[in-house]
Amino acid sequence: MQDPVHGYIQVEPALLPLVDAPLLQRLRQIRQLGFAYLVYLGANHTRFEHSLGSMHLARRLCAHLGLDPGTARTVTAAALLHDVGHGPYSHATEPFLFSLLGRGHQEIRELVEASGAARLLDEAGVDPVEVCRLVAGDHPLAGIIHGELDVDRMDYLRRDAHYTGVPYGTVDSERLIRSVRLVGHGLAIDEGGIAAAESLLIARTLMRPSVYFHHVARIAEGMFSLAFHLHLAAVGREQAALLLTNDDGGCMQALLASPQPETRALARRIVTRRLYKRAVYVGREQVNWAALQAASGTIRALGAAREIAELAGVRPEQVIVDAPPFPRDLSMEVRIHSDAGTLPLEERSPMLRTLNETRRGQWRLGVYAPSDLLDRVGPAAVEHLHIRPATLQERLPL
Repeated sequence: MQDPVHGYIQVEPALLPLVDAPLLQRLRQIRQLGFAYLVYLGANHTRFEHSLGSMHLARRLCAHLGLDPGTARTVTAAALLHDVGHGPYSHATEPFLFSLLGRGHQEIRELVEASGAARLLDEAGVDPVEVCRLVAGDHPLAGIIHGELDVDRMDYLRRDAHYTGVPYGTVDSERLIRSVRLVGHGLAIDEGGIAAAESLLIARTLMRPSVYFHHVARIAEGMFSLAFHLHLAAVGREQAALLLTNDDGGCMQALLASPQPETRALARRIVTRRLYKRAVYVGREQVNWAALQAASGTIRALGAAREIAELAGVRPEQVIVDAPPFPRDLSMEVRIHSDAGTLPLEERSPMLRTLNETRRGQWRLGVYAPSDLLDRVGPAAVEHLHIRPATLQERLPL
């Protein structure tokens, strides 16, 4: 099959039944970038395309590493299935996967068994348990799929840049693959691959504010999360949990038909792109960390939003608090292989410190509300969250 990112992609014949299985075909209806399509007109690519791209890169990496055919097929199958655990709108429903189903998207064993995919893997000569261990990160070769320089990132950075049209996702995946080595029970890259590794980490850093954490996509995701939470309160855990096995369209239609009027109103705003606006949008230097800790996490953010709404004299569903996790440092797991042994990438790449500081500087706390309420919600949020005034150097564009 032809792929706009990698060119011709070949699926191993033994894995074709897995590609055609409902478990994987469902991913055709789940957008890779959630609500980024509201910002970038072309960002309608899906988890299905990304899964095939990851499979393609995994197969090439296995060939480069000289893995035996059975192991290579297992790793390739794991790359193909690594995203089947996602709920609708990808990461937007991740908190609900944990709270309603007790799992994250990387825990796919029950899905593989219940869907019949385990039987298809057996028929392909692949151990389903090993595949699930690889996807969960509990396997010596899991770094191929889950790591700082894995095939998952190699694919999605290039694919997301292609479909959004931004010029930041340049990754030399061919060079990276040729640089990977098996070392002991894990993976490392040789010294000739340092520049390619740096290019991937730079791409990730530049894509964060422009695509993955773009404020419009974050606003839409916050509105969706609030709508889902209100729907959950109206219909109960069992019915809400069923939505997590649906696709984007099915989930949104359920919210549009919710018995909860606030859910219906929020869903209509999303599909008609009448989104909330930024009442507060500040960086780390203006944030009171004690107040922020009380607002972090889905439930606590909902509580903080209700308190801000009460202070502002507006309805609770008219305020959204977005306090994303603070970015962790890049490359902690990346090892460089040389004649002297293996060293952390940080010891060979002086730019890593700069990239990590850049990522910390990209972090934003957002409080969002309808445009006609910003003059009430903004001051209330500043007061409640103890936000400090910005200095001239810290001022952000509104």
